[in-house]
Amino acid sequence: MQSVLVDVFTDVVGTDPLVTGLVGGVVIATLNLLGASLVLVWRNPSQRSMDVALGFAAGVMLAAAFTSLIIPGIEEYSGGNPVPTLLGVALGALFLDQGDKLVPHAHYLLTGQRRSDAADPGESLPIADERLAGVILFILAITLHNMPEGLAVGVGFGAAAGDPARLGSAISLMLAIGIQNIPEGLAVSVAAINAGLNRRAYAVFAGVRAGVVEIPLAVLGAVAVTVVEPLLPYAMGFAAGAMLFVISDEIIPETHTSGHERVATLGLMAGTIVMLYLDISLAA
Repeated sequence: MQSVLVDVFTDVVGTDPLVTGLVGGVVIATLNLLGASLVLVWRNPSQRSMDVALGFAAGVMLAAAFTSLIIPGIEEYSGGNPVPTLLGVALGALFLDQGDKLVPHAHYLLTGQRRSDAADPGESLPIADERLAGVILFILAITLHNMPEGLAVGVGFGAAAGDPARLGSAISLMLAIGIQNIPEGLAVSVAAINAGLNRRAYAVFAGVRAGVVEIPLAVLGAVAVTVVEPLLPYAMGFAAGAMLFVISDEIIPETHTSGHERVATLGLMAGTIVMLYLDISLAA
């Protein structure tokens, strides 16, 4: 499976990190668009279903952060020295933590379940229209939270530049993040509908919005780590730390607010298993 998929990917896309990063960004953005558009046919998903789906997404991201970013960053790109990668993890988490002081917690803003540490639209943006300020902050929030995903894919393909043996891992990371983007895109669209925004228009907009940030960041991540190779373990750690922050601060708490903790946890376990299988079957 690994060799066939890698061979097909190489034949179609090539191995240039700029191109592979671009393709990786397009793939994950397209799957986000697919998830956002599901609301057009699955008009009223239950909260239980959404919690399972988001739990699955968290499991995929959790496994990917370690198997595709942290562990390779330490073992393969730092000579066994954990400091550069772990410093990147800390910086990635700090970046998201500071970003959350400006923007609100996305799902809580739209569902009306505000947390005490969520940003206040009136304080964060000098806009008189509170609803407009809230929508703008919502866009900023989901953009911020999609940044590590695009960066992670780009860094993965950048790490594979000149090392075809790593291409399988980069593809598995792209597929994993793309898969978790489907329930995540659906969740954002459902939250927007609950806030009174137009169903069809927002489903399309959510997917486009994801692509706007994920595609250039994937390209940036791929190019940056190939041009400045010593940055690779730091970049891998940064992407992983940002992803772990989103999992712990946003996704898991969101799935545990409606009494569906058990099925959400089962979803997380399923997502972890799927990502581990992808990593083992596609990695060299």
